[in-house]
Amino acid sequence: MNLHQLLRDLREDNGSKIVLLVADGLGGLPMEPGGKTELETARTPNLDAMVREGVCGLSIPVLPGIAPGSGPGHLGLFGYDPLEFQIGRGILEALGINFAVGPRDVAIRGNFCTVNDKGLITDRRAGRPPTERCVEMCKKLQSIKVAGVELFVEPVREHRFVLVVRGDNLGDAVNDTDPQALNVAPLHAVGEDPPSQSTAKAINQFVAEAAKVLKDDGPTNMLTLRGFARYPKIATVQDIYGLKSACIAVYPMYKGLARLVGMDILDAGSTLADQCETLKNAWAKYDFFFLHYKYTDSTGEDGDFDAKVAKIEALDLEIPKIRGLKPDVMIVTGDHSTPSKMKSHSWHPVPTVLCATTARPDGAVEFGESFCLRGGLGQFEAKYLMTLAMAHAGRLAKYGA
Repeated sequence: MNLHQLLRDLREDNGSKIVLLVADGLGGLPMEPGGKTELETARTPNLDAMVREGVCGLSIPVLPGIAPGSGPGHLGLFGYDPLEFQIGRGILEALGINFAVGPRDVAIRGNFCTVNDKGLITDRRAGRPPTERCVEMCKKLQSIKVAGVELFVEPVREHRFVLVVRGDNLGDAVNDTDPQALNVAPLHAVGEDPPSQSTAKAINQFVAEAAKVLKDDGPTNMLTLRGFARYPKIATVQDIYGLKSACIAVYPMYKGLARLVGMDILDAGSTLADQCETLKNAWAKYDFFFLHYKYTDSTGEDGDFDAKVAKIEALDLEIPKIRGLKPDVMIVTGDHSTPSKMKSHSWHPVPTVLCATTARPDGAVEFGESFCLRGGLGQFEAKYLMTLAMAHAGRLAKYGA
């Protein structure tokens, strides 16, 4: 019996409410030996209160030493083993903008980037252009035609867009063309099997034409592609946990993740304050709420320690609004760590706090990596977080006689 089947057998409906607040890329590192992380530096009286009243620990997104992407990181938090459910970023981006992905489609996440006159990447995110610029560039790319397939290019946000390739006998076993490094050229797409080779051939033709179309449009003068994916089959959170669930996220990809596992997508507005207002208005309609906060990740990726501290403090200010609704279980964690020192996702376990009347306090008094290391949850695999949430909400029956 696997974990999901066990939870189907044990689940009970008692009307309790669970809130999962994911501060993307929450974990960090000190900039200097002996220093504090971003979370430890930030003034977080409301998160600290949660730690004193609840229980804390460190979540391992995939396995020790494995730095996850956002997809695996979130799937783990939703209770799906990220090693079993390998889902490409492209399908998540497409679902995030509510693109109707069909059985003949391969969806791909695109990034506009900046290249120099030698074709080498100087900025992987093209300076994070405004979304209006992304829309403008996508309109240009929509003029590209490739024989044998249909192409759909749709803007997402800032430097991100979705490319969907539609045709017969297409595969998704294609490498990313983003080398995730500077001063190198975008990679050539290569397919691992005949259907994927057909996809790669179409992609390389598209990219060659895109280079011509974008060449005079710096800083968005080139693109890279990641996360080739077909639509997967996956059980929903309703099926596994018996929870009527809602997603309140601003960024499309996280809406896509939630839609993939069967959550309703609510209007999140553009700020965390807007998200909290949506949460309040929808409180009576759902059992489980997933709130996503992006900016702890983007500031970490930019290497801006002080900005990440400020975003953590801004997050902390909104915590009383959520707690004021009196959820039976409230969890604050991240999908992975994004230390400003590294400017990237990392493998470091993620600070986690779970607050519930059934939690066993562990003596921690502050929300930070050092206290979480000694917390009562210990270091645990993220795929078990939903099991802990269900248990603390009184939604799991006893196992066995």
